[in-house]
Amino acid sequence: MTAIEPNVVPFASPAAAGGDPYVTTPVAYDAILLASFGGPEGQEDVIPFLRNVTRGRGIPDERLEEVAHHYRHFGGVSPINGQNRVLKDALEKALVARGIDLPVYWGNRNWGPYLEDVLPEASANGHTTLLAFATSAYSSFSSCRQYREDFARVLTDTGLGETVTIDKIRPFYDHPGFVEAFEAGVRESVQGYLDQGFAPTEIQVLFSTHSIPTADAERSGARDIEWGEGGAYAAQHLAVSEWTMGQVRAAIPGAADVPWELVYQSRSGPASQPWLEPDVCDVIAGLPARGRKAVIVVPVGFMSDHMEVLWDLDTEAAEAAEEAGLAFVRTPTPGVRAAFVEGIVDLIEERLQGRPNAERPHVTDLPGAFDVCRPGCCENVRAGFKPAAAGIAP
Repeated sequence: MTAIEPNVVPFASPAAAGGDPYVTTPVAYDAILLASFGGPEGQEDVIPFLRNVTRGRGIPDERLEEVAHHYRHFGGVSPINGQNRVLKDALEKALVARGIDLPVYWGNRNWGPYLEDVLPEASANGHTTLLAFATSAYSSFSSCRQYREDFARVLTDTGLGETVTIDKIRPFYDHPGFVEAFEAGVRESVQGYLDQGFAPTEIQVLFSTHSIPTADAERSGARDIEWGEGGAYAAQHLAVSEWTMGQVRAAIPGAADVPWELVYQSRSGPASQPWLEPDVCDVIAGLPARGRKAVIVVPVGFMSDHMEVLWDLDTEAAEAAEEAGLAFVRTPTPGVRAAFVEGIVDLIEERLQGRPNAERPHVTDLPGAFDVCRPGCCENVRAGFKPAAAGIAP
């Protein structure tokens, strides 16, 4: 099967190839693919890594060096690769404990170990029916479809497209194992501020996620669902944030008056291109005028403490809070918390067992995320159509 045939699911297992949004047929996967973004692991890696991230855009190295400062600040090392090594080990142990005998391969889009190396390795080891878990929880081009396009590209370029299949685990933004860290972090932080004597209305909770171009946001998620402004990407973040605050308010007397807001960070496009707003640092700067004295920043869009968390939040947002005279707390990401690792195993079992959507755990009222993406889902109109695995080709 080629990746450009219309109305089919390219590179899919037989159970997913029919295109049903939820796959309810058990699949005997023989390996798990932990797919991630990748990051540099030394100063000499920074510019080559950024070239990979911006491939096809013609950005000169001089410009890349201007945006490399946050990696340089940390010795040229992004924490994401180290975190994925720990996650891979934890996931392997959790699978064994659950009685699931599947190897875990780890491959990145933009730095080693590359998908281009890992998929041939898996095939050579006899593993050809793969289930991919991407380290991004929400629906958008960069957090879902770009992974699917890379799966298709690598399978085509390596000649493995006729023998290897890749299905992808659904966006898991509202799985209990993922959101547990945010609820626990906000609850602990709100209680801590109240214990210090802050009034509820003096505390501001900011749920922060990566900004994306508004055009990408509007095209995120299935096209036949009315998501509202910002598409599925904004709707999913808002739903998780609202659920989190609902849990905190139910658990803490007086927390009902603690205000919250969804904000964005890490914008990287040209000034002429609209991106999702407001910016986290801009909002923090304006909090004193709204009577706030303490801020809680929740990295709701992030799975682990990678560079956007360490630099944009722990450094820049913390500095903005200090300049504004605000107390500042940044809550933990899911990382390798036991609830999250067990949640990943739950997601794997969904596909191994063909569990119906009605039996899948979720904390929001949004439609359950699809196993097989719909035609045109999260497409990047600027880059044009590219074949993608785990979704119906338009």
